[in-house]
Amino acid sequence: MFESAELGHTVDKLRYRREEPRLRADLLDAQFDVGTVGKFPVILLVHGVDAAGRGETVNLLNAWMDPRHIRVRAFPEPTEEERERPFMWRYWQALPPRGKLGMLFGGWYVDPLLERAGRKGKMSDLDRALEEIVRFEGMLANEGALILKFWLHLSKKAQKKRLESLEQDPAEKWRVTRDDWRNHERYDELRKLAMHVLRNTSRAHAPWHVVEATDSRYRNLTVGKLLLDAMRQRVAAEKKGTRRSTSSAPPPSTPAVDGRDVLGALDMSQKLTDAEYDKQIAREQGRLAKLCRRKAFRDRSLIIPFEGNDAAGKGGAIRRVTGALDARQYEVVPIAAPTEEERAQPYLWRFWRRIPKRGRIAVFDRSWYGRVLVERVEGFAAETDWLRAYAEINQFEEQLVRSGAVVVKLWLSISKEEQLKRFEAREKTRFKRFKITDEDWRNRKKWPAYAAAVNDMVDRTSTELAPWTLVEANDKRFARVKVLRTIADQLEEALDRG
Repeated sequence: MFESAELGHTVDKLRYRREEPRLRADLLDAQFDVGTVGKFPVILLVHGVDAAGRGETVNLLNAWMDPRHIRVRAFPEPTEEERERPFMWRYWQALPPRGKLGMLFGGWYVDPLLERAGRKGKMSDLDRALEEIVRFEGMLANEGALILKFWLHLSKKAQKKRLESLEQDPAEKWRVTRDDWRNHERYDELRKLAMHVLRNTSRAHAPWHVVEATDSRYRNLTVGKLLLDAMRQRVAAEKKGTRRSTSSAPPPSTPAVDGRDVLGALDMSQKLTDAEYDKQIAREQGRLAKLCRRKAFRDRSLIIPFEGNDAAGKGGAIRRVTGALDARQYEVVPIAAPTEEERAQPYLWRFWRRIPKRGRIAVFDRSWYGRVLVERVEGFAAETDWLRAYAEINQFEEQLVRSGAVVVKLWLSISKEEQLKRFEAREKTRFKRFKITDEDWRNRKKWPAYAAAVNDMVDRTSTELAPWTLVEANDKRFARVKVLRTIADQLEEALDRG
């Protein structure tokens, strides 16, 4: 892969002066077209060997195009806040919205490469991180992103010459560090590692472009032309409606994994008396309060997505959970229809933003499961989108759990008859009228479709790391106690396990 980038490509000054103005104008036009179409972001990852001119390349592209519509991000050592969250959290924050460009120094390849290069991690850890990255890039591509990855390459001899030249220039000497020279001494080892990364992560929807960087003029024109061609082709495809998804989701006819009616199997007759409820709710709230104050919880976070039928009592259950917690420790995140800002990003972006730090709790009133529930049933998402969402959600939750989060997923279920009673009661009770809308009545007419969606959701996303708990909620008292007990049990198990 690198051999083809060591051919000594050069561009003379005359050719560069002739081509550079035209390329700049073309790039600016293409950038304008991307913004006008507004259907996809452009993500550039600029990586490469030390002294290959990554910074110069990014700065030049930023100068050639309109910087108001470009986000430039570098990824040095993670901050304390970034260390408190999953590995991918800081990269999700850097994603550009549709119609914009994002230029990322190395991007999500920085951390795994540095960790392995510093011999802090095993090769198996690197490969697992690369697998996550490949899935992540596939998800971005399915969401519409145009991804280009550039590896700027220098031979060992060229790198040494470049480092020496920078050191001899008083204005550029600051660019060369001891780490640069140490990495030069390990050039062959690092080159082999880079080849492993590139070969295992180059895909048709997110290819690596290895660019020889010995001659800066050749490097600049090559990167600029590759970017220009990619933007032009994508804009043309969007205008013709011929862009293809990279999705590997199963066909729409795929049935639920085991065909079980998990909702129909629930015993909805379970109840608690007032006395039983008062005793048990106090005990479970006390358990949860103590667990969240344990020293071991400082290295964990607690994430609780609440889903359920309309009028199933999610709000009341959430209030009993938060009633056991220190108000400084938790956040309740209500999920409604996405905003314009959120629609301009990949689906999971708005949920990644609200992932809590270690030692904190996030309670989601509705969650990322909206894609396979309301968006599926109401037709807000295409079949290919909600079908691939199952795997994307499982991968998302796996990353959360492996980073130390305890994910407790709760579905509150009521019968169709009980829902009708609650709807009618809400209409008759003045202070509850805000809880019932025309949309609730419309959703009720689609009860079978929602039931099928829930069964599929549980089949496909109840995993060992993040299982679903179905809560029989015809009796609100029983449901609230079961919710608290489930959260306390799963948190206690995680803390005891260490």
